[in-house]
Amino acid sequence: MDKAKTWSVRVDIGEHDGRTRAVAHLETQDTDREGDDRLVGVGFARLNPADPDVPEIGDEIAVARALSDLARRLLDTAGGDLEQVSGEPAHLVM
Repeated sequence: MDKAKTWSVRVDIGEHDGRTRAVAHLETQDTDREGDDRLVGVGFARLNPADPDVPEIGDEIAVARALSDLARRLLDTAGGDLEQVSGEPAHLVM
């Protein structure tokens, strides 16, 4: 029987002095491994002084960058795991 897994991503967003910071937290619960795995990606955006201040745009950019960073870290983790089980170098790309 197939088993279902749930991985959750929580994104925290903060703004200060025209800069937006987003932190994407990935939490996996894999019953085949001991403990829970967690990865974090971070992204930033800054307001160009010549642009209008639209906070939602800064949020979108910072979150996109945080999720991109998280994806890169997850792929690196998968590559390391693959190398451990195969004994061969892994060259995973997005």
